[in-house]
Amino acid sequence: MSAIERGYGDDIYEYTNDLYCRNWLHEAWLLLDEHVVQLWTPRIKALDTRHKAATIDDDGQAFDQVHRLPGPDLWWRRRPRILTGVLGRSLRSAGAIGADPNTA
Repeated sequence: MSAIERGYGDDIYEYTNDLYCRNWLHEAWLLLDEHVVQLWTPRIKALDTRHKAATIDDDGQAFDQVHRLPGPDLWWRRRPRILTGVLGRSLRSAGAIGADPNTA
């Protein structure tokens, strides 16, 4: 999360790999026992809240132009607020507008 909050410097492939990991966690959550779910839910919710604050909901418009969206999940409909590096250039070329990392 801290990488997204300060400006994700990697490319679209690394970022989408991170999103696929979040998808996996969402799917695996259903298989976990109640104790594990209760233990980890506050931490996961806190990270999801940070993700929401560090991203912009554009309904997947920019991502869909550079990577096919796998589904309707929230995290795939959002893109980083601060656009830097290769990912930032890819999303800007798809029409995304982001904050300047020097002022964000």
